[in-house]
Amino acid sequence: MAQEFTKDLSIVVSIYNEVESLTELTAWISKVMDREHYDYELIMVDDGSRDGSWEKILELASSDSRIRGISFRRNYGKSAALYCGFEAAQGRVVVTMDADLQDSPEEIPEMYRMITEQGYDLVSGWKQHRKDNKLTKNLPSKLYNATARLITGLKLHDMNCGLKAYRNEVVKNIEVYGEMHRYIPYLAKNAGFCKITEKPVHHQKRKYGKSKFGISRFMNGFLDLLSLWFLSTFGKKPMHFFGLTGTLTFLAGGIIALWLIIDKLVSQAHGLRFRPVTDQPLFYLALVALIVGIQLFLSGFIAEMISRSSSDRNHYNIRSRF
Repeated sequence: MAQEFTKDLSIVVSIYNEVESLTELTAWISKVMDREHYDYELIMVDDGSRDGSWEKILELASSDSRIRGISFRRNYGKSAALYCGFEAAQGRVVVTMDADLQDSPEEIPEMYRMITEQGYDLVSGWKQHRKDNKLTKNLPSKLYNATARLITGLKLHDMNCGLKAYRNEVVKNIEVYGEMHRYIPYLAKNAGFCKITEKPVHHQKRKYGKSKFGISRFMNGFLDLLSLWFLSTFGKKPMHFFGLTGTLTFLAGGIIALWLIIDKLVSQAHGLRFRPVTDQPLFYLALVALIVGIQLFLSGFIAEMISRSSSDRNHYNIRSRF
């Protein structure tokens, strides 16, 4: 049975101390949406701003019923803001964009058509010509995206672009948490939504405020990517990783220790000079490998027991039934 939607579009904007840009942003979005005759809602999620952003949202909403607001008591991060925005979205297509005016609403109509007419599940923006500082943001971004393409298998040039469009079903079947907003395309892929593409979008120079990007976010993003890859690959079968790694480590340590002992016995039997096994550093490395191997194997066994007891161990995204 086809799902009924109350809106054509839901536009979700995560906001953190962007009060200066909100009036211009809402006017720009309204201009584009009215020109295209879309029935839309603008969901503005205030992520614990301290600059009067929430008061500005209330002011804007009082004169435009299409604006909906969500306010956090403190700063939880962009992932939390998107999660709550996705939960509230009622549109057939859900679009996310940043509040700093660097993402252009003029891109939304074409992204909407790519979802509704061309059948894509997710369309990710690609800032081909960035207006950021080349040294502090462009180069780290290129390195980050190259690593993300290698690990995720998604051929996206700009996975962290804030401007994206989704089929409503996608955002209702993924859970964005921590700082995983950077990897929503990968989350969607793991949930079974594989029709993912990208669209070159116009990127504008920041007009107000300053960028919240820092080197710590770059490093955290890399660690989050590894965590997400591990969970998606071994989350329901941890023994396949820990058990295999532990077994190989144990065997390596056992073979080395056995070889040292046999070599000592053979040399002793033939009257040759030999070095006591316990005097050789390699023997102690072999013992470490044996202990680590056992620990890894037991870790996999415990993780498997926890996984089997998980409440969502048999949770699957089902496309349809009949």
